[in-house]
Amino acid sequence: MGKVTVITSGKGGTGKSTLTAGIGAALVRRGNRVLVIDCDAGMRGIDLMLGVSGELVFDIADIVNGNCSPANAIYPCKTVPELYILPAPQNAHDDVSPYIMKQLVKVLEKYYDHILIDCPAGIGTGFESAVAAAQRAVLVANAEPLALRGSDKVRNKLGQMMIPEIRLVINRFNERRFRKLGAFPDLDAVIDRVGARLLGIVPEDHRAASAAQKGEPIEGRYKAVNAFDRIAARLDGADIPLEL
Repeated sequence: MGKVTVITSGKGGTGKSTLTAGIGAALVRRGNRVLVIDCDAGMRGIDLMLGVSGELVFDIADIVNGNCSPANAIYPCKTVPELYILPAPQNAHDDVSPYIMKQLVKVLEKYYDHILIDCPAGIGTGFESAVAAAQRAVLVANAEPLALRGSDKVRNKLGQMMIPEIRLVINRFNERRFRKLGAFPDLDAVIDRVGARLLGIVPEDHRAASAAQKGEPIEGRYKAVNAFDRIAARLDGADIPLEL
């Protein structure tokens, strides 16, 4: 049975979806078969990042409505073998209910080592559906006050939904800008502000972000790739020391 991880954030713009795509590819490099489920109805983007947007015919709403089988709505990422995507609906009103999401993931987890669920930012529409089937959560934040706004609400909501493991990823970290901003004395203060254990720190990497926007694989000599690999290893159960 695959491990199901929801990836969420307190607000939009944290790089959550790029992180999801990067971790997915990193888990595949570790020999895993990985499914990414995009739950951001009306705002889907993972299909573009994984280079399959031009091939989409069906999405998760089509499965729920009986228009196709789950296999017909799951697309392989051609640049990363063993990485697959189940796209979100194009229309926001086609949100999948939490109950249906839980039942669907229960069927799909038999066929994958990991399922990553890309959750809409915040705790609005779609949040409960995305979280319903999760066994653990990754909360994505940037190390600045505005980006951290809402992170505590997301963490509390995850706790209320009985998610037993909530981990933090500090994304797009730029040490020079962090120190110049001076909003926090150090990264420990950021971690304390969120109130979740640290899973990893991903450095700001414009080349990796650009690759994701163009549907190119996030691999090779990008600064972010090493961080993705270390996070993936921890999600896979490896004992990898944290770097602050």
